[in-house]
Amino acid sequence: MNKKIGMRISPKIGAEGMESVARFAASIGLDVIDVPVYNQEVKVVLENAGLEVGSIDGVGAVGSTKLLSADTKSREEAVNALKSQMTEISELGGKVMFMCLVPEDITMPRKKAFEIWKETFPAIVKHAEQENIYIALEGWPGPAPYYPTLGCTPEMLRAMFNEIPSKHFGINYDPSHLVRLGIDHLRVLSEFGDRINYCHGKDTEILHDEQYECGNIAATFGANYDFSEGPWRYTIPGQGDVDWAKVAVRLEKVGYQGPISIELEDHRYWGSLEKEQQGIIKAKEHLAIYFK
Repeated sequence: MNKKIGMRISPKIGAEGMESVARFAASIGLDVIDVPVYNQEVKVVLENAGLEVGSIDGVGAVGSTKLLSADTKSREEAVNALKSQMTEISELGGKVMFMCLVPEDITMPRKKAFEIWKETFPAIVKHAEQENIYIALEGWPGPAPYYPTLGCTPEMLRAMFNEIPSKHFGINYDPSHLVRLGIDHLRVLSEFGDRINYCHGKDTEILHDEQYECGNIAATFGANYDFSEGPWRYTIPGQGDVDWAKVAVRLEKVGYQGPISIELEDHRYWGSLEKEQQGIIKAKEHLAIYFK
């Protein structure tokens, strides 16, 4: 299975500037870079390094978003800004828009946020169809204790896809979130394979001793690791519980054509430029076993 491998830009690597990011990525054999902003300048930097753009963060659609605000005017402004961005990145050749739909009010119940989403998103997806943009929903459940993100569970994804059947509205398949939530990451591929618009290379290790202490909820007195709530921790691919061999087979079966993009969130490879680079290199080496 020959898939392109890419990365999201981690903080220390990103602080070196886009040209440095591109040089590093090309030097280790990556093919794709996910970017927070895509414009002509970024496009030229990537092309000069022989790289492609992967996902592009939706303006105002990553994290706490006014797209799910209780205020009608705020929602309208957010929708218009997102539509304008879709048009701009389409003109530059971008295809995938990354979103993580956390309500502006993180205490808002998901059911209420879903009702707002039903009012807001049909027009967004229609515009995405017109501009040939594919939306990829991130499955991070959001901050404890509310876990308010829309699209992080099969229950919610099924409801969303029933409302909007267009394949321009789909998911960013990230098995790390599924593993930590106790959701079968392979079954998700079987049920929602035709809605996978992007894929992250990230893993999760279930920490059984810590799980004994606090069950499946966040630790009361803090986690032992960064990128953890206590009973689990995010890792680079190959150092957690995701079965990447089976993921690769199932992605091929459902016809996924996009890249596998490394998202570095692992305490072992954090805190310095050298550690982040080492983490990306090790992640790429493991993914290449199954995708190259």
